[in-house]
Amino acid sequence: METFADYILSEKDFIKKLEIAYYLQKRENIFFDNSVILKAEIARLFIEEMKLDVDKNLVLTACILYACKKNILTNDLNKVNRYAIEGAEYLENLGFDKRFCKICSEVNRYQGSEDREKESDILELVDNFGGLVLNRPERKGYPIDEALNLIEHRNLKGEYNRYLDKFKVFMCLKEGVAA
Repeated sequence: METFADYILSEKDFIKKLEIAYYLQKRENIFFDNSVILKAEIARLFIEEMKLDVDKNLVLTACILYACKKNILTNDLNKVNRYAIEGAEYLENLGFDKRFCKICSEVNRYQGSEDREKESDILELVDNFGGLVLNRPERKGYPIDEALNLIEHRNLKGEYNRYLDKFKVFMCLKEGVAA
């Protein structure tokens, strides 16, 4: 019997994959909004243009679903810190394998995983970047150069992300400025 995981992973068309997540959101009330689409599109462009050696379909599916249990209406810091882990548990129930769920749970560093998946590093960058450049109720989005600076010198300070330098080059290419 085909699982939801089989269904969405077998869909290679990016737009159709987004439609599947949209309908899952309507049926299961998962987190899915325009920020998810933006982050997934950034991931898609980053992988393609920088010719990263990763399974693009796997990364895009993870990018679309990793925040499925995110609650934007909570002030509970523990809930904020656990959304990726809770999302990974939910995704496992939908038929995703342990590695896919690990990739999704490693979007942030709250789990404390030592042996991070390379795909997790991509999710981490696009999640941080999208979160910084988008407007929020409490602040306007940061300009791209400031967002990159905050990722490098605050959000990931002292952490190793194998794609950080490539992501900075990618964003500079997109902006038409020197790295």
